[in-house]
Amino acid sequence: MIFIKIHVRGSERILAACDEELLGKTFREKDMCLKVSETFYRGELISEEILRERMKSVTIMNLVGERCVAAAQKAGICGSVIIIDGVKHAQVAVM
Repeated sequence: MIFIKIHVRGSERILAACDEELLGKTFREKDMCLKVSETFYRGELISEEILRERMKSVTIMNLVGERCVAAAQKAGICGSVIIIDGVKHAQVAVM
């Protein structure tokens, strides 16, 4: 399952999504730090199928975890992915 939360900032709709087991954890590697904060990511607990549907209604996505990133890649909307301490992370601006 995947946690998602949609944040609205002006005309931007930002989807924050993380694999359920990563919520609340911090990952570090060299000079990079990825904090999967409950405040930013905890919202609805959903399936990958529902995540792909929600991706259609946002302008920016912040994705953490294997399942989240894979869902965006399957939808053809995820380019560059970084890995921090073994965890996939992608930020996507939807055009």
